[in-house]
Amino acid sequence: MHGHRVIYRTAGGGPPVVLIHGMLNSSRHWERVALRLADAYTVIAPDLVGHGDSATPRGDYSLGAHATSIRDLLSVLGVERATIVGHSLGGGVAMQFINQFPQRTERLVLISSGGLGHEVSPLLRSATLPGAAALLSIAAHPWVLSALRRTGSQLSRRGSSKGAAVQAVVRALRPLQEPGSRQAFLQTLRSVIDPRGQRVSAVDRLYLLETMPTLIVWGERDRTIPIAHGLAAHTAVSHSQFATLPRAAHFPHLEDPEGLASVLLEFLEQTEPAELSDEEWLGPVARRAPHTHRFRSRR
Repeated sequence: MHGHRVIYRTAGGGPPVVLIHGMLNSSRHWERVALRLADAYTVIAPDLVGHGDSATPRGDYSLGAHATSIRDLLSVLGVERATIVGHSLGGGVAMQFINQFPQRTERLVLISSGGLGHEVSPLLRSATLPGAAALLSIAAHPWVLSALRRTGSQLSRRGSSKGAAVQAVVRALRPLQEPGSRQAFLQTLRSVIDPRGQRVSAVDRLYLLETMPTLIVWGERDRTIPIAHGLAAHTAVSHSQFATLPRAAHFPHLEDPEGLASVLLEFLEQTEPAELSDEEWLGPVARRAPHTHRFRSRR
């Protein structure tokens, strides 16, 4: 697409549901959730540009660029409208998608989403500092990953919960073995996070979701993005549904895929898809900005 390799995975048949992964994830990580949804829905899970098996070109890795790429992919696939599901960074992309293309969005699902508050884990903030590329190169070396993998396995066999955390670190670092992937990760990260925290927020635009079926899901053990962000967004979007997963931390689709799939299916079955025009979407903007000024020509 546009001269670059873009990977997507698909399953099932029925109304389309798009699953957008987060930072250092790929479409592969949705597999167990996607296969549950595929009994009744067409699931489309792209690898964002710079992630997974997609190309890692020099270029724009902003939320808007990712949202446009998904719009273009859906156009290639002949998908007019879809339910948009986003995890973490993918939640930010999903919110940007609906802002840019409301007429192509039927429902919105945010899972442990970025873009809903300032706080984020110190690890991600530190990765935006100068010199991070060199440190990531060392941390993602095969020898280091192998040692971490063995440590995680040993801790898990001893019954320590830290084993799963170490394995999650290995899973996150594995894609960064290639220089292009490291550069794409840093460009993406720095577009939304700086050393002080998240620098991009959709909070001031949540009122636009007043006619959009919206579900917010959070892992109760999430230490990457606080669950308070999800609760605040749920309060701001009065008609939204909110669900938590006790077994999950920041990656519900990996830590509790069955629980997440059940929540998604219930939401999809209980809500009607929206059909918004640009005018309907922008109506609330006009109501929130009632004072307008017109230029008057002088004679």
